[in-house]
Amino acid sequence: MSMIFPGMDPYLESPLLWSGVHSRIIIYIADALQPLLRPRYIASVEERVYLAGPDRDVIPDVRVHHRRPDALRGAVAVAERDAPVLVHSPSRDVHETYIAILDRQSGERVVTVIEVLSPTNKYAGPGRTSYLAKQEEILRGPVHLVEIDLLRTGTHVLAVPEYAARREAEYDYLVCVNRAKESRDIYEIYPRRLRERLPRLGVPLAESDPDVVLDLQAAVAKVYEAGSYADRLHYDQPCVPSLSADDQTWADQQIAAARQNTNGA
Repeated sequence: MSMIFPGMDPYLESPLLWSGVHSRIIIYIADALQPLLRPRYIASVEERVYLAGPDRDVIPDVRVHHRRPDALRGAVAVAERDAPVLVHSPSRDVHETYIAILDRQSGERVVTVIEVLSPTNKYAGPGRTSYLAKQEEILRGPVHLVEIDLLRTGTHVLAVPEYAARREAEYDYLVCVNRAKESRDIYEIYPRRLRERLPRLGVPLAESDPDVVLDLQAAVAKVYEAGSYADRLHYDQPCVPSLSADDQTWADQQIAAARQNTNGA
C-alpha cells in the first residue's frame, strides 16, 4: 500500500521506528540527489559520532539491581539506611548520519551539509550538544546548511530562530536552508502542516551553479514503501507522538479511506 497521508505520515515519528526511518531517508535523499549532481558533485553519506550516557533519547543496555536491607540481628534496634536501587547504564557511542555534498573540482571540498533531525538532536543531552556544535561550526564557515525536521515534538534546534519561523507561518514540520553568504541572517524556510505535501526545496551548490531540487515528499514515500511501513505501523491505535483531537480524527479518516480502497481493489 502506498502512503496514506498527502504529506508526512505522523506514525513514522514513533520513537521505536524513527532510527530505521532516519537511516533510510538519508540514503534515499542522497540517491535522489546524485543524478542531479553529476559530474561535478558527490552526495556523500557521512557520520557523526558522540558518546551518550543515560539520557531519554538513547536506550542503552541498562541493568537494575535491587538490594534488600539485611535482617535485624540481635535484640538491639539498629538504625539502617534504606536499600538503594543500583542502576548500571554504560555510556555508548551513538552514530548519526547526514549528507555532505562534495565538490570534486575543489578536492572534494564540502559545499553543503544536509541534516535530518532525530529525537536525540531535539532534547537536552549529548546528542543535542553535538548537533548544535556542528551547526555552529557550519554557520561560521563557507558551507551551506539544509536542515529537515520531520518530528513534531522536542525543542526547536534549527538555525532559523523559532519565533521568526512561526511569525511567518504555523507548521508541524519545517525545512530550513541557510546559504553561505556574507550575511547568514537570511533563512529560506519551508513550513508544512500535517495535512500538506512536503516541499520541493532548492539545495544550494558552489559558486554560480544553480540549485538542485530535492522532492522531500518523494523521498519519504520511498522510505515508506521500502520499509513496508504500511504493514508495521499501528494504525488501529492513536498516533505516538500524539496528535490533536482534530488531527487524529482526520488521520483516522485517511486510514479508513485507504483501507477501503485497498479492500475494494
